Amino acid sequence: MSPARVCTAAEAAALVGTRDSLGIPLGPGQPAAFLHALGGRDDWQDLVVHGALLIDLYTVFTRSGVRLRTGFMGPAERFLLASGADVEFVPADFRRFSLVAERVAPRVVATAASAIDQDGYLSLSLHAGATIDEMRRAGANPDRVLIVEANARLPRTYGVEPEFPHRIHIDDIDVLVESDLQPFVLPDAPVTATEAAIARNASAFIHDGCTLQTGIGGVPSMIATLLAEGPGGDYGVHSEMFTNGLMRLHQAGKVTNRRKLIHEGYSVATFAAGTLDLYEWLDGNEDVRFLPVDQINDPAIVAANKDMVTINGALLVDLNGQVAADTIGHTQYSGIGGHEDFIAMSGFQLEDRALVCLPSASEVGGVLLPRIVAELPSGTSVTTPRHHVDVIITEWGAAELAGLTVRERARALADIAHPDFRDELHAAIS
Repeated sequence: MSPARVCTAAEAAALVGTRDSLGIPLGPGQPAAFLHALGGRDDWQDLVVHGALLIDLYTVFTRSGVRLRTGFMGPAERFLLASGADVEFVPADFRRFSLVAERVAPRVVATAASAIDQDGYLSLSLHAGATIDEMRRAGANPDRVLIVEANARLPRTYGVEPEFPHRIHIDDIDVLVESDLQPFVLPDAPVTATEAAIARNASAFIHDGCTLQTGIGGVPSMIATLLAEGPGGDYGVHSEMFTNGLMRLHQAGKVTNRRKLIHEGYSVATFAAGTLDLYEWLDGNEDVRFLPVDQINDPAIVAANKDMVTINGALLVDLNGQVAADTIGHTQYSGIGGHEDFIAMSGFQLEDRALVCLPSASEVGGVLLPRIVAELPSGTSVTTPRHHVDVIITEWGAAELAGLTVRERARALADIAHPDFRDELHAAIS
């Protein structure tokens, strides 16, 4: 294989055909300078981009002749779609993204990485996800192109050698783009009184020595804060996303990872997003390892962890216990991600708990709307089926659904609904 060609972002963008296919990773793995450079062109005839959870409003997706097929609708995708861009959702959980990528086999694959080390390797930094295998296949195929954007500001992180090295050698890259853009920053959102109450209710299910998975948002952040400040500890971490809150839990000395049965001794995740402090803390830190999503989100591997406690959110829950976490009606709001994978494992061991946390109601346009409903709105897709659901938590308490009858589940959910809607929910229970 010939040595990597070193290009500017604009030169790399010129290598993409007017009719072409491009694959990019989810979120923090996206090569920002390269994607911005693509927006400098307006000659596209049919460029199809396969990705998920954009971290910026890249101009290229506003161009005529460009189509985005996304596995996760984030704020950028929703804005682009509302603005008239050609954005379509591809239903797949995060673990199946790798199969989708292999089936699509985009001609060009582009990813972000850290700067080259003294041995010629580039760490894949904040993202392992579902694109590593397809990235390597593209680099080995002379008819395809692998573009790697080496960003000097990205942290050098580690995988688990030798099976999951989380790095690529310069000799396995077709095109190298050097950049020093500031990484995507996800600050902590202020925690509301409602979120704090939900976090307190959820923390009652977390005990010393358990292994934690936390998602994004104010509730997981507040839970991590409560755990960091509380008396407990000896926790393990096996999480799809590594967050600011999990960093603080480490810094408080509460994470040992010594009781895990798989990946003992270090925390594992498939991507990280947070503040610059988080990225600085991750740089060169072997206490956290990044693995492909088919390892992190495999329910069998998740369930093999000792005393696994998963913490996830939802948009709506109906009285059957069905969870809608990615759509409301016919509107695609986010993505499937690892929601069902992490919740499904809760039935494998008695000590495992899967917590689904959400406010009991939300104000939309000045109108208070319930989040626990008698029936999901027409067109709403179920993200996680009722038979996988363990505990639903709102600011009013926790409904432990496992082992309850249909009627008992409905009553337990109505009891933790917003007071303004409880009577009508109880009336709807036949």
